[in-house]
Amino acid sequence: MSTDQLINGCKKNDIKAQEQLYREYSPRLFSVCLKYSRNYAEAQDNLQDGFLLIFKKIEHYSFKGSFEGWMKKVLINHILQQYRNEVFLSVVEDTIIEEFEVDIEYEDISIEYLMKIIQELPDRYRLVFNLNVIDGYTHQEIAKMLNIKVGTSKSNLHRARMILKDKIVNNSNKIITI
Repeated sequence: MSTDQLINGCKKNDIKAQEQLYREYSPRLFSVCLKYSRNYAEAQDNLQDGFLLIFKKIEHYSFKGSFEGWMKKVLINHILQQYRNEVFLSVVEDTIIEEFEVDIEYEDISIEYLMKIIQELPDRYRLVFNLNVIDGYTHQEIAKMLNIKVGTSKSNLHRARMILKDKIVNNSNKIITI
């Protein structure tokens, strides 16, 4: 079936269409879940819950824009909703931190290691880091999504970068410049 046929089938609650859509998109969407989850098991739960939500909301998809992008947005919003009401998102004071880039020469660092140390970040730092660095959201967008201040978003990103830099420096012989 084509993607449009799958979508229309899912809108009619066709179990075969839902199953095929899940098989086709779950590997790509699982990588999104891994970025925003605390661990592998939580990512699996988020993927399952996310697909249930996608099937529930698919009737609102209007065939405008990328369907995969729409699913990612639904999934990310679902995962972020779990964090929104937690106190940890508002604990960091609203200090403006000058933005800077951390350049790391990491020819020998594996993607698996990078994903592991990103997942080890405290929730508030991991979420902001992934939203900004990986997915390209602005601090204004992140602040709105997480119900925090722009300065808190910038501060959390700064701290995430510093933690990652420290882990890479202390666990390898890589060259780091700020």
